[in-house]
Amino acid sequence: MNPITQSFAPAFLLIVLLSGCGGEGDKPAGAMPAPEVDVITVGKGNATLTQDLPGRLQAYRSAQVRARVEGVIEKRLFEEGSDVKAGMPLFRIDARSYQATADAAQADLAIARQTVERYTPLLAIKAVSQQEHDLAVAKAKQAEAAWVRAAEDLENASVPAAISGRIGRTLVTEGAFVGKGEPTLLATIEQLDPIYANFTQSGEDMLRLKQAIRTGKLKRAESARVELLLADGSVYPHAGRIFFTDMAVDPTTGAVSLRAEFANPQRELLPGMFVRIRFPEAMAENAIRVPQRAVQSGPQGQFVMVVGEESKATPVPVKTGSMAGNDFIIHQGLMGGEQVIVNGLQKARPGTVVVPVPWDAAMPAGKPTEPKAGNRQPVVGK
Repeated sequence: MNPITQSFAPAFLLIVLLSGCGGEGDKPAGAMPAPEVDVITVGKGNATLTQDLPGRLQAYRSAQVRARVEGVIEKRLFEEGSDVKAGMPLFRIDARSYQATADAAQADLAIARQTVERYTPLLAIKAVSQQEHDLAVAKAKQAEAAWVRAAEDLENASVPAAISGRIGRTLVTEGAFVGKGEPTLLATIEQLDPIYANFTQSGEDMLRLKQAIRTGKLKRAESARVELLLADGSVYPHAGRIFFTDMAVDPTTGAVSLRAEFANPQRELLPGMFVRIRFPEAMAENAIRVPQRAVQSGPQGQFVMVVGEESKATPVPVKTGSMAGNDFIIHQGLMGGEQVIVNGLQKARPGTVVVPVPWDAAMPAGKPTEPKAGNRQPVVGK
């Protein structure tokens, strides 16, 4: 045996030994296991159709704090951004001149009343004429009116809160002269609990909904409760109610104005915030619904990925309709009983073998779930 043959003999023997260790059914070395995906088993059931519309928050009540008399602001009696009670003094205006005027008016009133008291018995004995007596009575009434006005000006030197609520920033500082010529705006108070949400609905959508209910395709929703969606997509914990619906369609926008009222005990909602209002429109029977995240869009339209034969991910074209909360109502494409993939769509390429795991709606998206033996897939729509 030549030296070259002697050097290849051990290597050839090692390859033969390794090839004999494997069986016919072994997977290729380094093969990845089938990915897990979260699925739901869809089914038919009743669903409350909802609509999400943009809205803007407005204070339940708003009152402007203004100076009713002119003078110099001596002191501010509240903290900006704090809660105040109705009648609570907010500003103190220099009241020395008003105090002097009130004292003088009170003295004039006392003199006028004494004159009337003195003339009354004299009129009976005709010591004074009826005209003199009537003139004294008129002067007493004038003095009383002057005293009432002076007392009111003195009272207005202390500016009170007209309503209970949260007061904003002050628009004047101590030492400022206010009330010259017109009432000066000092601050604004807004009542935040409860709070209004103003929004609009298309007149065409409202007419279409009424026609569907009249023809029997849909049933009228029994609940008038509405939900408020915050900017991050979360649902506000306190449900609201429809408070006002306009009786006419705005000719410039073609929409109907609506207003909802929400409790706001923690003052989380502030006037001017943009929110979304979700309110029930009607009830649909035998409806199939799937989470919004399960519906994808492609060049051929909308589709969902289902776990098909041999546990392979298979795209199914669908046609969606109205919303039911965060779910789409499926009009075409699904019959019920399909396992629709909700999470893990990036791993579920068409034809890929996947391992279905029941979806936990309370678990954040993207967090892996642990499969449990004997666990059944949740059925949506029942």
